Amino acid sequence: MRLADVRIELLAGLTSALSLVPEVVGFALVAHVNPLTGLYAAFIICLIAAIFGGRPGMISGAAGSMAVVSAGLVLQHGVEYLFATIILTGILQLLFAWFRLGKLIRMVPHPVMIGFVNGLAIVIASAQLQHFHTRTQTGSEGWMATPALLIMLGLVAVTILVTVLLPRLTKAFPSALAGILAATACAFAFGIHTRTVGDLASIKGTLPTFHLPAVPYDLHTLRIILPYALILATIGLVETLLTLNLIDELTGTNSQPNRESMAQGLGNLIGALFGGMGGCAMIGQSMINLNAGGRRRLSGICAGTFLLAFILFGSRLIERIPLAALVGVMFVVSAETFSWKSLKGFARIPRHDTMVMLVVTAVTVLANLAVAVVAGIVIAALVFAWDHAQELEVTITEEPGSKTYRLKGSLFFASAAQFTSFFQPKFDPAEVFLEFHEARIMDSSALEAVEALATRYREQGKRLHLHGLSESCDKLLRRKDGAGLLLSLADS
Repeated sequence: MRLADVRIELLAGLTSALSLVPEVVGFALVAHVNPLTGLYAAFIICLIAAIFGGRPGMISGAAGSMAVVSAGLVLQHGVEYLFATIILTGILQLLFAWFRLGKLIRMVPHPVMIGFVNGLAIVIASAQLQHFHTRTQTGSEGWMATPALLIMLGLVAVTILVTVLLPRLTKAFPSALAGILAATACAFAFGIHTRTVGDLASIKGTLPTFHLPAVPYDLHTLRIILPYALILATIGLVETLLTLNLIDELTGTNSQPNRESMAQGLGNLIGALFGGMGGCAMIGQSMINLNAGGRRRLSGICAGTFLLAFILFGSRLIERIPLAALVGVMFVVSAETFSWKSLKGFARIPRHDTMVMLVVTAVTVLANLAVAVVAGIVIAALVFAWDHAQELEVTITEEPGSKTYRLKGSLFFASAAQFTSFFQPKFDPAEVFLEFHEARIMDSSALEAVEALATRYREQGKRLHLHGLSESCDKLLRRKDGAGLLLSLADS
């Protein structure tokens, strides 16, 4: 690696680490745990994923999607049960990788991917709005006072302008880092008093120590943590693999989903043993890293290392960075993450794809990513099944004493009823031929439909002959035809 590449990777890692701090602290507060619990998890998961993962350039850390689920467990049972849950989450993710299930990401349709990206972009942007709120004397939350709000907005604007405009002049320095430095310089130069990272929480700490969760190791504990672990493992893997897929598309490279799943599981397992909360790939920080030029493992390793350095040595300096600077960077990331061309494409893509995209976006914002992706895949699968069911066709040829049905398309659960409606056993001649040269039997519903049809012809005292079956279909039907209902299975 050239020295210039090393410099780019170092600066990209530094920029990603700076953007991680307020996000991770905020997620830790959402999960009702100490901010250091989030920071420890972030640097451990980030470091392990960068070293052992299957997607160089992707940044992992304590994630908001997992923090929301963790909050209920912590409130009800305490933080020790959270550590035990994350250990089990890591084990489940390692099993996922062991059985090489990462290839399941290929089952996610493109509209679901777009909905995921757009939903997370909205979540990233809306999450920044909380930094403009303050607690009133009555205990409720409201917008900051006008002077303080204008100062925040001004510093956010400075960050956004520098981050957006600098790449037009030079790409030798990460624009996001330049934006953070510009806003910080403005605050110090003009003596502006505004919210800083330190106002969220102190990030000063020591090296994390090994810690076994202080919970009873019995079936009762397992019954408590297993449901949470299953949900957290699913959410973490879904967000990680979708982010991985997105970065593959952006960089035009291929990654290793099973290896990444293994690294995520290992990161969660080790992180929890050292007092960390759960985490996964973070699309916002990954986009920051990519935009800063981070493409190799070094950028992720640097991000994790810098994060630990902030905790151990640089807390006083980092805590003085204006919060507005990091908020501005995240607004830019949100805008760059959102797929704007998807809005222009509404008129050109099928309506059902638009529906899937909008559903996934909405559910990602209102519920969580795992539910959104599952809903999108289910809708897409149902639409696919419906469309293919409509493509089943039959051509009928009649000769004296016989009748031939030539089937074209896929015979499966969604087209079985239509298939049955093509035939009239009561009025057909004694010899009926059903040709499958241009058709395939896809599932057990199709087998049942063919068997039921054969039974109807048999009851009428007529013969049904099947021709043109593929070798696999022929074997399935012969295995199914235990009672000899299919009177003639001709060789293909």
